[in-house]
Amino acid sequence: MGPHRGALVAALVCALGCASAGPSLTLDEGGRFRAGGPGSLSVFVAGSETPLFGELRGESDGLVFVPRFPLRPGVEYRAVYTPPAGAPVTASFRLPAPGSSPSTVVSRVFPSRDLLPENLLKFYLHFSAPMARGEAYRRTHLLDAEGKKVELPFLELGEELWDRSGTRLTLLFDPGRIKRGLKPREDSGPALEEGKSYTLLVESAWPDAEGRTLLREFRKAFRVAAPDDRQPDPSAWVIRPPRAGTTGPLLVELDEPLDEAMLHRAIAVLDGEGRPLAGRVEVDPDQVRWRFHPERTWKPGRHALSIDTTLEDLAGNSIGRPFEVDVVRPLERTITTRTVSLPFAVLQP
Repeated sequence: MGPHRGALVAALVCALGCASAGPSLTLDEGGRFRAGGPGSLSVFVAGSETPLFGELRGESDGLVFVPRFPLRPGVEYRAVYTPPAGAPVTASFRLPAPGSSPSTVVSRVFPSRDLLPENLLKFYLHFSAPMARGEAYRRTHLLDAEGKKVELPFLELGEELWDRSGTRLTLLFDPGRIKRGLKPREDSGPALEEGKSYTLLVESAWPDAEGRTLLREFRKAFRVAAPDDRQPDPSAWVIRPPRAGTTGPLLVELDEPLDEAMLHRAIAVLDGEGRPLAGRVEVDPDQVRWRFHPERTWKPGRHALSIDTTLEDLAGNSIGRPFEVDVVRPLERTITTRTVSLPFAVLQP
């Protein structure tokens, strides 16, 4: 809440005259909604029917709702208190919007390639600052080649998939429109179709965590290739080790583009004793080259990559199993171990 606390009372707007509409319904300076009696209390972003996530507590003077995430300046909230008897009480609250100019932008989107498979599973949207929650499905759109919105291409979850910093959103395509034979695909068709062009649009009206809209809208144009039903195969990767005594990067050339976020956590570099090495991972923009920059110089001898078999490609096929199981064809392979290992040697200069 910070600098907005002092202006909170002045920013409160009561839809039904809170003080005179039976039990009180207020928002305190700690960002907690309070109802002066027993019953139930729900809070919504204005215009939405999905309640905010949070904790409802019973206290001596009534109910307290503590939102899981901080309230956003400039956003209107609707609180509904339902007493055990009588009509519900509704009130609206708004924190003042900050006065500074917009500065937040969409900084990156993965996959970054402009040719993507028809069964693409997800986009990762990266922002330059923490973003407001509860806006993702109103502010992101998939447009066809004529600029028309594709109807409901994404899986709309009650709790959006943000990282801890609030700067990266995982935007999933609806699996029901990806997997063949499922009713959503039969009724509406796939969200993406091979041979066609699309644009991912992020509206500039999306507020950041401080209530400021984005500096500008973002568009990513791409073309659609055939579905990818092949699992990633580490045995086809090419490992190019550095020389001992240097801090040069270890380069791994992948057999296909893989999930950018997972590449940062699903591969570990082990020394000859099986101990993980500390270092920094770098993924090339095309997601087919992976680099490891060690904190210390390389020692000569045997090393290995330890690869989590949950590592996926752009269509959700993991090393362990494909995203979509074909009932006609046998499985390409199923790996039951948690990891697979690829040995390599670091040679003397």
